[in-house]
Amino acid sequence: MEIDIVKNEMKRYVIIGGGFGGLEIARRLVKLNVQVVLIDRNNYHQFQPLFYQVATAGLEPSSIIFPFRRNFQRKKNFHFRMAEVLSINSDEKFVQTSIGELHYDKLIIATGATNNFFGNNDIEKHAFAMKSIDESLQIRNRVLEQFEEALSLPAEEKPEHITIAIAGGGPTGVELAGTLAEMKKYILPKEYPELDFDQMRILLIEGAPRVLNAMNKKSSSKAKDYLKKMGVDVMVKTRVTGYDGTELSLDNGSIIRTKTLIWAAGIKGNYLDGIPEEARVRGNRIAVDHFNEIQGMKDVYAIGDVALMTSDDPAFPDGHPQLAQVAIQQGNRFYKNMKSHFKGREMTPFKYKNLGTMATVGRNKAVVELPRMKFYGFFAWLVWMVVHLRSILGVRNKFIVFLNWVWNYFTYNLSLRVIIKGKGK
Repeated sequence: MEIDIVKNEMKRYVIIGGGFGGLEIARRLVKLNVQVVLIDRNNYHQFQPLFYQVATAGLEPSSIIFPFRRNFQRKKNFHFRMAEVLSINSDEKFVQTSIGELHYDKLIIATGATNNFFGNNDIEKHAFAMKSIDESLQIRNRVLEQFEEALSLPAEEKPEHITIAIAGGGPTGVELAGTLAEMKKYILPKEYPELDFDQMRILLIEGAPRVLNAMNKKSSSKAKDYLKKMGVDVMVKTRVTGYDGTELSLDNGSIIRTKTLIWAAGIKGNYLDGIPEEARVRGNRIAVDHFNEIQGMKDVYAIGDVALMTSDDPAFPDGHPQLAQVAIQQGNRFYKNMKSHFKGREMTPFKYKNLGTMATVGRNKAVVELPRMKFYGFFAWLVWMVVHLRSILGVRNKFIVFLNWVWNYFTYNLSLRVIIKGKGK
């Protein structure tokens, strides 16, 4: 069965995935005389950098998602279908989805990345990941449930319920640990006065020699110092080897009892059936050329986290980092190349412009690295907020997030710490 989208004389560009890269391409391509079809398993764009704030009850999910259809209301050459893509047939130029077949003239794969548990099935079964809004809400429910349960348990069983371990010391792990530390100090003791929060531990476990390992050593050191002063147990050069839902095993032989392990230790590309196996490279990513075309395929492209483009740039010899900026810039370059192609002009190879990286650790604490300068503390925290506010879709969402941040800054008292579950869960 073919998906019912009227085919006209315009070329059809099918985009799989509405993350930062896919959305950027869709927003640009609708300006051209082409038919744009976006396929995603959700009907909304998710602002991933703030998932951790949903997980820690700082923001509601609706504040950081935006419906695709709302973004393209006046674009008659845009079509959206909510579906799962099952496979690609590049010979006959169609994608097989959960709702039928869809033919394309050009196909852009922007499926992003998912969690990588490195083959450890026990960790995958018992740990909580944070790569979607749904997973962020599961973490929020889990953390709050453990405090509720701890109230009714014998004293010797309470610590493992209020101990939270985070595997992975990248920006996600650091930001999550910092927010939980602030909750421990300012919020939870007021809401659970019967619990002894001296027994609560927040552990950040990183296999590399330092947290924020992709950033400058000084930035990493600053972030680690911030976390330690906030009461986070930072463990570097340490890897999680197993977890059964209660006992967390580390490669140094230690066993930590905790009911909550949050996994932020690795990602892998969302690979699709139908892509030649020789194009699959490390991290389950897809090898592409400097125009983002997949090696061994014609008129099929990959951008963002799922793509790996080798570079002559000495800063990225093994491919670009899996960051939103890379996906957005690749999307923008793809659009410009298509525009040049229609006009008979030569296309330009992609070149990544590093605009900087940043991470917040908590209130008035952040690290920011720009191409020509680095700064830390309160000013870095303000810059982090401004950059993220500008990137959120929708004026309403920007306003709500800003209002939440301001209110929380002065009161530490949001009313979002509720456990909401679907029927039967």
